[in-house]
Amino acid sequence: MSTFITPLSTVHPDDAVTELVGDSVVVSEYEDSHAEYSSLRDRAGLVDLGGAALILVAGRDAPAFLQDILARDVEFLTPERTLTSLVLDDDGHIVDVVVVWGHDDGAIVESSVGGGTRLLDHLRARATGEVELTDLRGERTVIAIEGPYSWGVIGRLIDNELAALPLDSVVEAIWSDVDVLFARSGFTGEYGYKMIVPVDRAAELWALAATEATPVGNDAYELAMLEVRQPVARHETDGGVGVIESGTSWLVDITKESFVGRGAVDAEFGAQGGRRTVGFITDGDVPAAGTPVTAGTETVGEVVHAVESYGTGRVLGLARLDRDLAAAGLVLDVAEAPAETVTSPYVTPKSWSIPIV
Repeated sequence: MSTFITPLSTVHPDDAVTELVGDSVVVSEYEDSHAEYSSLRDRAGLVDLGGAALILVAGRDAPAFLQDILARDVEFLTPERTLTSLVLDDDGHIVDVVVVWGHDDGAIVESSVGGGTRLLDHLRARATGEVELTDLRGERTVIAIEGPYSWGVIGRLIDNELAALPLDSVVEAIWSDVDVLFARSGFTGEYGYKMIVPVDRAAELWALAATEATPVGNDAYELAMLEVRQPVARHETDGGVGVIESGTSWLVDITKESFVGRGAVDAEFGAQGGRRTVGFITDGDVPAAGTPVTAGTETVGEVVHAVESYGTGRVLGLARLDRDLAAAGLVLDVAEAPAETVTSPYVTPKSWSIPIV
């Protein structure tokens, strides 16, 4: 599998901490992940999403193809909208969590960070008829700005009117004389904006944005996502997990007549057993994925993912538990430490109480 490096790697500091996420090398921390997290929750954070693939789906049969491979209904998706959806395989297992950008020629499908190769392979295997799939890496990349005051940054950098766009709206905009595809979209629960920009101008635009917002690494960004229960694909979709077990059924339109994996999803909805994903907090050490969750002497589940949460001041994680125990307010044991199950969001975003002015 090829390894991709963000087009912005040339402007990131030499001492930035990087990691391999799926097929992409990303910055996990610039200087201090706690300070970077604080910028997302208190002001405005700048995020390099160059580790996400952008796949243009075009051709006469593109609308039917998208309707087939996406778990949410895109029949009425217009070039002025985005949509977040799951992509499933025939067994109902999650291939990726994607953002679909309406486009005049069909749609641009944005993969999760590091998930581009797996997604593109899946799409190519399913494409029939007149469907053209173009990997836009090398031509376009994604820059995001999120935070309770990110709207002010957008107003100063681009246009005040863009800041108050309806959620999931897409427009063509001019940023420093560069044509960009602009969306009000994000994953942290705070006000969020994304820009698809040309690779050859990305470094210039990043430097301009960095005068107004703090660069944020992947560690802080994923933590902010977890705190509002946005799925982090690389931690939550491995191991052949389905949408009910993973707690991502809100990214499926169950009333949609047909899509890849629909039969398996119906079967999972109808099943009486299985496990469910629930959040937990603990004052113990950060448990590794796969750590057993116990009730007394009985193993009732396992940890999916856990990190130190700056927003809660404790260890925050996700666990898959026996269905009967997938509820908030229970005290179980994780790595010999008490852990309480909790409801999401685990941190309340400040943007919920701060108006755009």
